[in-house]
Amino acid sequence: PQNTTLHQSGFSPISLNVQFYEFHDFHVRSQIVRKRGGVYETMLPKEEDFSSALYTFDIGQNDLTSGYFLNMSVDEVKAYVPDDIYDVGGRYFWIHNTGPVGCLPYVMERIPVLAGQIDRYGCASPFNEVAQFFNHGLKKTVQQLRKDLPHAAITYVDVYSVKYSLISQGRNHGFNQPLRTCCGHGGKYNYNKNLGCGGKVHKQGKDVLVAAPCQDPSTHVNWDGVHFTEAANRYIFERIV
Repeated sequence: PQNTTLHQSGFSPISLNVQFYEFHDFHVRSQIVRKRGGVYETMLPKEEDFSSALYTFDIGQNDLTSGYFLNMSVDEVKAYVPDDIYDVGGRYFWIHNTGPVGCLPYVMERIPVLAGQIDRYGCASPFNEVAQFFNHGLKKTVQQLRKDLPHAAITYVDVYSVKYSLISQGRNHGFNQPLRTCCGHGGKYNYNKNLGCGGKVHKQGKDVLVAAPCQDPSTHVNWDGVHFTEAANRYIFERIV
């Protein structure tokens, strides 16, 4: 169901449509304020800047995992991508597919799968298959967008493959902990849904930090069970740019 991601996962309430509305308002207001001249004219973008800017899309992961937490079957989880920015001048688009959600600690810890459904690198295959299904549909959408928006340059970026290679071959690049979180507490994946990064417990009248960051985040792929570390993101960036 729509509008359930926040309630089910506890993560960002800033959905894609909200981001678009914020962008649209900024586009309109920036041009109004820019006409005041002075520092406003210097700091705010010109109208033509919106047509020459690069717009990147990397969204959908929370929509997929929300379905799992609603007890939907793997076959019932679907997603989509919009194209509204074209109407306000956007012409250069960089659209990422979604990553291997079956390799995220917060998914593997909260939704156990059978041993036979774990791949050779420790990821949950059923959830990765859904991500690939989503990506297949997204790629078709991008192909259709190219037809519908002939004046736009739309690039489909296969982030899934890069992220999966990072997890499967991470140890070759200094990532000794491809599946355990850096900042968490307890369990096989150092993840506890009730004690996120920075989480504390009350002991003997005091709040005690138990979900502290690891000493060297650069050896971890995952930061808090959901998001990647800076080192992992740098690895990904260097391979898609």
